[in-house]
Amino acid sequence: QVQLVESGGGLVEPGGSLRLSCAASGSGFSIFGMGWHRQAPGKQRELVALITSGGSTNYVDSVKGRFAISRDNAKNTVYLQMNSLKPEDTAVYYCYMATSIRAAWGQGTQVTVSS
Repeated sequence: QVQLVESGGGLVEPGGSLRLSCAASGSGFSIFGMGWHRQAPGKQRELVALITSGGSTNYVDSVKGRFAISRDNAKNTVYLQMNSLKPEDTAVYYCYMATSIRAAWGQGTQVTVSS
C-alpha cells in the first residue's frame, strides 16, 4: 500500500513563503514522477509543478520563478517551496506520485494568501 501525507500549508501574507512536504509511506514500490496540483474554490484542479525520476522539472506559467519543486528519493518525499506568494495562489494543494503500484494522491493541504 502507498499512502501520502502532506504538511506545511497555512495562512501567509502576500509576498510570503511556505514550504509544502509530501511523504510516501509503505514498502515494495518504486516512485517515478512526483507533482503538486492545486484547486481553488470554483475552479478545476490544475497541475502546478512536476519532477521526474531524473530530476527534470516543469511548472505552470503562473508560478514560474516563484515556486520550486524538489524531491528526496531516500525519504520518498517531494517538496514545494513557494515564494512571493500571491492571493491567487490560494487553493488546496495536493501532492501526487506515480508509483509501480498505483497513482497516489495526498489528502490536500490548504494554502491561504491574504493580508
